[in-house]
Amino acid sequence: MSGTAPGASAAPCRFAHYFVICGIEPDSGLEADELTALYRWLEADLHGRSHSTTNQASGENFDQSPLRRNFKSKVLAHYPQNVEWNPFDQDAVNMLCMPKGLSFRTQADNRDPQFHSFIITREDGSRTYGFVLTFYEEVTCKQICTAMQTLYQMHNAEQYSSVCASSSCSMDSLASSSDEGDATSLSKLHRYDTYDISKDTLYVSKSICLITPLPFTQACKRYLTQFYTAITSQQPPPLPLESYIYNILYEVPLPPPGRSLKFYGVYDSIICQRPGPHELPLLDFSLRELFEQLGLDHIIQLFTCVLLEMQILLYSQDCQRLMTVADCITALLFPFQWQHVYVPILPASLIHFLDAPVPYLMGLQSKEGTDRSKLELPQEANLCFVDIDNHFIELPEDFPQFPNQLGLVREIAEVLLEFGISSPGSQRDSENSTKLKNLVLDELVNDKKNGNIPSNTINMFELLKGNETIARLQALAKRTGVVVETMEIGSPTVNDEKDSKLWFRKEEMQDYKLNVQIREIFANHFTVMFAEYESFIIHSAHDLESWLTNREQMQNFDKASFLSDQPEPYLPFLSHFIETQMFATFIDNKIMSQWEEKDPLLKVFDSRLEKMRLYNVRAPSLWSPLYQKCSILKESAQAVEQRLAKIDHTAIHPHLLDMKIGQGKYEQGFLPKLQSDVLSSGPTNNNRWASRNSTTQRRKDRVRQHSEHLGLDSDLREKYMQEARSLGKNLRQPKLSDLSPAVIAQTNWKFVEGLLKECRMKTKRMLVDKMGNEAVELGHGEVNITGLEENTLIASLCDLLERIWSHGLQVKQGKSALWSHLHQYQEWEKKQEQIIESPVAAGAERRRSDTAMSLPLLRVSLVQDMRHIQNMSEIKTDVGRARAWIRLSLEKKLLSQHLKQLLCYQGLTKKLYKRYAFLRCEDEKEQFLFHLLSLNAVDYFCFTNVFTTIIIPYRSMIIPIKKLSNAITTSNLWICVSGELGDSGVMQIPKNSLEMTFECQNLGKLTTVQIGHDNSGLLANWLVDCVMVRNEITGHTYRFPCGRWLGKGVDDGSLERILIGELLTFVSEDDLGKQSRTPPQQKSPTMTRRLSLPSLGGKSLTKPNAGQIQEGIGEAVNNIVKHFHKPEKERGNLTVLLCGEYGLVSALEQVFHHGFKSSRIFQKNIFIWDFIESAVAYFETTDQIGTEGDSLLRLSAYKTLCHYVNAINTAPRNIGKDGKFQLLVCLGTRDRLLPQWISALAECPTITRMYEETALLRDHIVANSLIRVLQILEEFNITLESSLAKGIGI
Repeated sequence: MSGTAPGASAAPCRFAHYFVICGIEPDSGLEADELTALYRWLEADLHGRSHSTTNQASGENFDQSPLRRNFKSKVLAHYPQNVEWNPFDQDAVNMLCMPKGLSFRTQADNRDPQFHSFIITREDGSRTYGFVLTFYEEVTCKQICTAMQTLYQMHNAEQYSSVCASSSCSMDSLASSSDEGDATSLSKLHRYDTYDISKDTLYVSKSICLITPLPFTQACKRYLTQFYTAITSQQPPPLPLESYIYNILYEVPLPPPGRSLKFYGVYDSIICQRPGPHELPLLDFSLRELFEQLGLDHIIQLFTCVLLEMQILLYSQDCQRLMTVADCITALLFPFQWQHVYVPILPASLIHFLDAPVPYLMGLQSKEGTDRSKLELPQEANLCFVDIDNHFIELPEDFPQFPNQLGLVREIAEVLLEFGISSPGSQRDSENSTKLKNLVLDELVNDKKNGNIPSNTINMFELLKGNETIARLQALAKRTGVVVETMEIGSPTVNDEKDSKLWFRKEEMQDYKLNVQIREIFANHFTVMFAEYESFIIHSAHDLESWLTNREQMQNFDKASFLSDQPEPYLPFLSHFIETQMFATFIDNKIMSQWEEKDPLLKVFDSRLEKMRLYNVRAPSLWSPLYQKCSILKESAQAVEQRLAKIDHTAIHPHLLDMKIGQGKYEQGFLPKLQSDVLSSGPTNNNRWASRNSTTQRRKDRVRQHSEHLGLDSDLREKYMQEARSLGKNLRQPKLSDLSPAVIAQTNWKFVEGLLKECRMKTKRMLVDKMGNEAVELGHGEVNITGLEENTLIASLCDLLERIWSHGLQVKQGKSALWSHLHQYQEWEKKQEQIIESPVAAGAERRRSDTAMSLPLLRVSLVQDMRHIQNMSEIKTDVGRARAWIRLSLEKKLLSQHLKQLLCYQGLTKKLYKRYAFLRCEDEKEQFLFHLLSLNAVDYFCFTNVFTTIIIPYRSMIIPIKKLSNAITTSNLWICVSGELGDSGVMQIPKNSLEMTFECQNLGKLTTVQIGHDNSGLLANWLVDCVMVRNEITGHTYRFPCGRWLGKGVDDGSLERILIGELLTFVSEDDLGKQSRTPPQQKSPTMTRRLSLPSLGGKSLTKPNAGQIQEGIGEAVNNIVKHFHKPEKERGNLTVLLCGEYGLVSALEQVFHHGFKSSRIFQKNIFIWDFIESAVAYFETTDQIGTEGDSLLRLSAYKTLCHYVNAINTAPRNIGKDGKFQLLVCLGTRDRLLPQWISALAECPTITRMYEETALLRDHIVANSLIRVLQILEEFNITLESSLAKGIGI
């Protein structure tokens, strides 16, 4: 580029930076659009079509009519040559001015001018806007006309040869009909698809373009329209065209913030306005068009997808529609900003950009007649596809609803109704129209004129235009030569130019007001939603340098606390949204505002929050379910109306320039050759706004030079800031200008690096947060992750894997690239099994527990896990199957191993993926699998907890203690398995069998097993070591320790027991589970904890001392308290805390066993239940129940204890004495009676006979302390599992 032209220093304050002309260069002739030709050749190669009719080098395509082909356009001129603040990108501007390349037409074709706009986003995120008017100009160059004639001759010859070839291949019996068909085809070919240089006039497209720093869409459109009118008008314009170009480039300033500006086009004045510093940013695209094209419901869905940073693809034949939808939907994001790839108009030749495995918002211009089914996209798992022309939107799966969506839709609908807008295809159209008509009638009734016509000017012909009688009279008058004058009501006519302008400006004013009100509604919604966001920001750095240096390791927002304050319906959306890059950037900008100037959007948002707090002293809290309407709609609309009604600034009129006379002679319909020497340089700062700008710039330079001596070095500071702000972005904005193979390869390498970095960050976040949760269970720190957050992180990982598997894909098959790859691997393995049985060692594919277990080994297989997913009828799509498979593999700690096995078949990978694909980069692929392997260090139940309604096969086995008991019992065994999601019901175990399989709805994490028998047969008594239960899909194996007898006359005489399970961990070479610090689940109290029984090994048991017993009570109660202080969805199973090895029942047993005289010589052992029954018998004696000295509370304790003990003894259950004590404790805890019972038992005279003097229950101080601890539980509502209280009618 050449140096900066004079006058270019004022560019930041200029309305327009460049005026550009694009078209055909006569000297170069017709050149095929190489990019488009290359794209078509690749597309033909992709679908396996022949390349015979497509010349890759020249781009010729003889199947297509020459008038329908794309030819290469060029930038014919741009003024000035270069601007310092906005360097001219010739290739990008040329491509975006004419996305389809040059188009040719004849006099028979439609040649109406077309307007569209575009945007160029630089790598630093700054934007430049372009506004283009494309029209058709007659071709005067004979060489080009001759070339077009030659192309048509070649095209017709090719068509003729193909017709002849088809006729020669036909059967003899059909020869005559074929000849007729061929003749008909040739006649049609010559009649409708030909160009004759002697008869037809050839036209070629040309575009004029304004490039501006701000999106003044309407003003630029009117300027270019007037400029085009001047070209095609019969009369030359008042001044040379150079004067108008010079004026818009150098003499029209940007309107200051909060001000309006009037400048002049060729024929008329043009007005534009700019919002003030405390208003919403400028949006000059029409939201009316957005709602008319898509409809309200689809816009809310699209808006939600953009907020969640999904991949957005807009599809339309009209470039301006693409630009309008893209810019309007991103403008509604305030105070957030889109942080990823943003290309609203993507030329068809650059469709490979859609292969980017990152979030993007792109617009693809469709061809006429092309529907959605013919469009093959690289990845669709997380894609939102918007067909603008057909008012259709295709959403990704697992799509959450926007918070308070119903209230938002209602408020917007009210505004749309007020402005007379109805949504296309909406079911509410007729209803809205009726409401609108009723509203208009009400206005006529209430206007105090009885519905009479107002006094302003009205054309009678306009009122009666549709009347048939008037039409016939008008035709009759015309034939007879009678002149009918226009009839008017009121004074002056509206046909004069002034009033028509007023009418036009009124329509424009309505669009401005609609824009402002709709945007204010969205902004108000975010203001309410994030009113308290500052309270959750974590300020962990004391200065900017330390914050920028450690940004990646810092957590800046307390997400768990923020989500805990939100209404339940909002959580699915908010949990995803706070993980997005736009939200992270918003929080980063807030933190950085401590040390530098606030981001403009953040400044406006914070000022609105302050105003809301100031005027709403008693405003509803953030988590209020009530929808809060925007209260400043009218005020905001009035601000725009007042700004446009009173013009603040008027630019200099276009004027004659000092230029040569005779050059660029006017000729109707042709853009004359402009004098570049006049337009390449601006004025030498001889106007006020330019001088003011120079002064301001000098002041800014002094401030910048001063700041360089303070704080960080400027280069280092900028580096840190760019890194901090781009954190999480996988790819900066792609360049449209340089599309060489080297640049494309570099872009793809950036994709690979970005995907690897994202994988590292996601796995690290998942690992740290999950380990933090487990640290809480171990008693360290505080919880910092919820189940909702965990599910969000896993869903984000699923999305990442889909994007990785979509990168560099050769042929798209289905919406999920990962599932397609898995399916093809499954087919390949089937063929391999048919050829020869796989020699893979079973040991490498089987999982063994770290403890001895007799269950059959479970084969570990990628394909077997796929079959499990395929058998799930609840999942209907490939995307859903892929995500379910990822969750299952992650829960089984096999995700890395499975993916490694999948990628080991390199032949399939090479067949499916291009060379630059992520999956074919060996080093990055190995690092990726290693990051996934690190997730094996923690336990996930992301499959079990999500798919709660599926049918799962389970396998159970009862393991007896064979040394001291029979290997099997003669009784009829039964079992009932319970989990967090339900129970299996009572199931009979087959005779003479210890193992059984059963299917039932997903039970979740298994918690308890009930086992029992009917005590029939000679060998009924049975000593059970444990029960094993395994989920045959996830492989989770639970061990339920027992160590007790089942039978009458042995142990405590129990025929059924409730066992608490523990999840077994597995050990394998590739499994990091052995390094997991996950605490084991609590399990059933074993025989060693029952001090009333002798040891199985004959050794004496070590009894805990009084201090250990009291500590155990406190720990058990504390665990229950912590259980209820967790969010409801995060709580574990309460039965474990009550009846587990270290639960409340076990801790109370220790208290009752302390000092208990249980052993008797030559007599049966005495249990705690015996003491309780003795106490009840004492309380039930008539002389004790009515003792005068007893208080009412004590009498109540006596009565309830007797009632509960008798109910348990008479219940139709075969539970033993220890089981009855467990049941009494659980019921007493549930009904808040346990402390009263402990007090009554401690004061019962029976205690002196059955307990030693040193027993804890006989120590009044210890007993009272125990009672106070147990009273803590009375504030909680405790619900027991149905298996515990079964058969107890209390």
